[in-house]
Amino acid sequence: MTDATKYDVVIVGGGLMGASAAFFLATRYKASVALVERGRVGAQASGVNFGNVRRQGRPFIQLPLAHHARDIWGRLPALIGEDCEFLPTGHLKIAFDEDSLAALETYNAEARHRGLSLTLIGVNRLRADYPFLGPGAVGASFSPEDGHANPRLAAPAFGRAARRAGAHVIEQCEVIGATRQSDGFIIETADGRVLRTPILINSAGAWGNRFAAGFGESVPMEARGPQMGVTESLPYFVSPVLGTGDSSFYMRQVKRGSVVFGGGGHVAVDLADPRPRPRPAHLLTQLRSLTRFLPSMAGVQVVRTWSGVEGYLPDKLPALGWSAKVPGLLHAFGFSGHGFQLGPGVGSVLADLAATGDTNVPIEPFSIQRFAGNGPAKISSRPSL
Repeated sequence: MTDATKYDVVIVGGGLMGASAAFFLATRYKASVALVERGRVGAQASGVNFGNVRRQGRPFIQLPLAHHARDIWGRLPALIGEDCEFLPTGHLKIAFDEDSLAALETYNAEARHRGLSLTLIGVNRLRADYPFLGPGAVGASFSPEDGHANPRLAAPAFGRAARRAGAHVIEQCEVIGATRQSDGFIIETADGRVLRTPILINSAGAWGNRFAAGFGESVPMEARGPQMGVTESLPYFVSPVLGTGDSSFYMRQVKRGSVVFGGGGHVAVDLADPRPRPRPAHLLTQLRSLTRFLPSMAGVQVVRTWSGVEGYLPDKLPALGWSAKVPGLLHAFGFSGHGFQLGPGVGSVLADLAATGDTNVPIEPFSIQRFAGNGPAKISSRPSL
């Protein structure tokens, strides 16, 4: 075997979570870090999602992590030297029937006690403030500090910042083996590298379950492909992110004028194909929703559609935190289509866990041991740097 290069932490998977974890480990803790990515940093789900930076509508147990992430999003220029086109334009959830409106009212009442300030908007004010909306809207909920960012920029920006801070960012490098030995992990790659580390982070996205299964921690995760599209450039007229109350459709306009949209469900995809194609029939459904939101969009040209590969768990919550079986192994995967906003917060939490063994952000509900066969935890102590 080739002589192993030793690191304090090795991260497998260069999406937004892995890249931000590498950045925080290198800057906050001065750790030696290797980030290993099979393709390019941010090329998978982190780079092809809708770009929603929202807390509104999340499960309440996710809000502490979402709040932590939102704080980081607001400090990106100071942290990594780039803003990644993050704009706190606000997020408007729109109800098209009374049941949806009642659900928004119930959520808002509880959200106030969870640190999320939302404003309910009645139909008259909605018509006055957003006259471009379709006639079926009966009310909405507004989250003023949410917004959107450019997913194509975020993970690569964290990767570059991590590299500048001293992290070893290794792209176009597939991991072909990872084993636990008495003193830590041995990671082997297709190009002949051998890495040794006491702490291994699994942030391999939709492939994270395969990696976890290699250590006996398989979970019932499905790989699915969402679909997004973008229109030709139009005069800028929609500031907030718009979405339905049940998040079945969402859209935003960038300052350059294009309208980005998504939702309407997703389809099962094959992990052997990391570039699934969008479905034309799905696009037709989305266009009907788009014109329901904004009747003026009828006849607008769609210039590009795309899909991706995301991992979905049955309860739509991630597997995040320490392994229940393997000392030194951390998981961060299965974010079920809503991980982009959480990404920098997850990276920060992973860095704290790897460096100190713990975090002050509550993540217990996301433990992998909640799945059959993965608990109770058998680790007597959590390693740290």
